[in-house]
Amino acid sequence: MMFTGSEIRGNRLLFLDVARTIALFGMIVFHFFRDLEVFGMIAQGTTLNVGWAIFARAIAGSFLFLSGVSLVLAHARGFRGKAWLRRVVLISGAACLVTLATYAAFPSQFVFFGILHALALASLLGVPFLFAPVWVSLIGAVSILIASATVGRAVFTSPWMAWTGLGMEVRASLDFIPIVPWMAPFLLGVALARIAYTKRFEPTWPRWFPAQAVAWPGRHSLAVYLLHQPILLALIGAAAKVMK
Repeated sequence: MMFTGSEIRGNRLLFLDVARTIALFGMIVFHFFRDLEVFGMIAQGTTLNVGWAIFARAIAGSFLFLSGVSLVLAHARGFRGKAWLRRVVLISGAACLVTLATYAAFPSQFVFFGILHALALASLLGVPFLFAPVWVSLIGAVSILIASATVGRAVFTSPWMAWTGLGMEVRASLDFIPIVPWMAPFLLGVALARIAYTKRFEPTWPRWFPAQAVAWPGRHSLAVYLLHQPILLALIGAAAKVMK
């Protein structure tokens, strides 16, 4: 085996896809209420209160955590460079698409470094942690959280460095997921997947539970991410016109 720790097979795990589906559902719920704000159908600032803020951060953290787990599982039998590069290019392209689309629709708040940008960069930065001892991932995650809590946005003055999470000047954005602190849950996912025998977490699904159907959105999470907002905006926009 290339990696230290318990044996992890590279085949897909149903519970991870179900977990992604749950995270996607939470994201869609959050964006639904955020879009209601955009169209003035609920009070402005609703999704900025503490409860919604915690909810949004939990969703973002879960996506990055699961991505870290998936990175380990995908390369458990050896690093597959072509598959890794194809994934990075796909996510990076989707991130650029989100930037362009949000710039066209909301130029004053376009997404310059959102969840897809963070996932793409984490996939690049995460590769060395596949070869390093597991404790390096754990120390890396803790160090990032400490840096976020202590140094915070007080390192770089240039707005071009805002993506690091250590920049003083951050422009308004509909979605902002900087590397600090969001690389931390990714590295925790890497560490857990390398420490644990991941297949043992696969539950015995009861016959009445349609696990394969529930897992389907999680298997196509990128497509769901890209399509859900245009659909929500179209439906809510149409409803707002009818209600006027």
